[in-house]
Amino acid sequence: MAIPDIQPERYDEQLAQKRAYLESTFAPFNPPALEVFESPPSHYRQRCEFRIWHEGDDLFYAMFEVNPANPKEKQVVRLDQFAVASESINALMPRLREAFLKSDELRRRLFQVEFLTTLSGEALVTLIYHRPLGEAWEQEARALEAELGIMIIGRSRKQRLVLTRDHVWEQLTVDGKTLDYQQVENSFTQPNAHICQKMLGWAREVTAGRQAEDLVELYCGNGNFTIALADNFRRVLATEISRTSVASANVNLEANKVTNAHIARMSAEEFALALKGEKGGRRVAEMALDDYRFSTVLVDPPRAGLDEQSCQQISEYDQIVYISCNPATLAENLLQLTKTHQIERFALFDQFPFTDHCECGVWLTRREIGQ
Repeated sequence: MAIPDIQPERYDEQLAQKRAYLESTFAPFNPPALEVFESPPSHYRQRCEFRIWHEGDDLFYAMFEVNPANPKEKQVVRLDQFAVASESINALMPRLREAFLKSDELRRRLFQVEFLTTLSGEALVTLIYHRPLGEAWEQEARALEAELGIMIIGRSRKQRLVLTRDHVWEQLTVDGKTLDYQQVENSFTQPNAHICQKMLGWAREVTAGRQAEDLVELYCGNGNFTIALADNFRRVLATEISRTSVASANVNLEANKVTNAHIARMSAEEFALALKGEKGGRRVAEMALDDYRFSTVLVDPPRAGLDEQSCQQISEYDQIVYISCNPATLAENLLQLTKTHQIERFALFDQFPFTDHCECGVWLTRREIGQ
């Protein structure tokens, strides 16, 4: 993966290229005008990870540039600052490196550093080692926490030492309302909080006015969309397979006083079977599926998109919100979904400026007979 070449003065140009690419790719579907949501051109990632490269008595943050002609060939790139990362991460990078250089205990066999920050300035730093960590490491790491005003986790093989806590609290402003999200170390969260706020606002807008109906959400993660959309619906049933994400989603429901949503730990495939009555058990009974009046489904799948069976499953709902991190698989899925539904809204969320990555949002409604 290439390291982004951040040139803020060329931001409009790169965004126009993404717009042109999406408009060309999706032209066969005759979508409405593309809505484009801009990102800050730099310092947009709230989480980053770097290898630590040791050279004699020196060490530095490193990433790797892959040779396109020979993917096995990688070049080490030294990074003293990283324009992609949040300002909090950039402020911490030199101070942490200085601390590592001064302390043999903190630097010895240090392999990787992972940052998780928030818009309000909270910072959780994970230090990953190729050696066991003992009391001496913990003592120095706690002193570093206090000095820098951060939280630290130490990891090595079969070790995970949480000195303060294993999460940060992100606050996102959506439709003038502040939403609180617990974001746990080493679990998925939206990396660009600025764009996440815009994406949640867009999803609220397209699903507005359905308080008499229910929403089903697949791949809900830590409840990112669940929290933001809950008051647009009578009830929400969200599914997620990751145990860590389900636990965090439930914490977030409580933190935001959301009482009309239920998080079920199961895969999208298991949920499809439960809806058909082909899967039972305690978890299915707890969902009380017969009590729901589902009108809308929200999917935010991995890069691989949805398989044919999953597309068939979501096409049974009147409205579909499809959040995609891969336009290629989104286009494949729309070939199937547009047989029964039409595209009402189409959005580009520039999650990762100066990369080829395009995050899309599509709002589809069921076609009337004869359309």
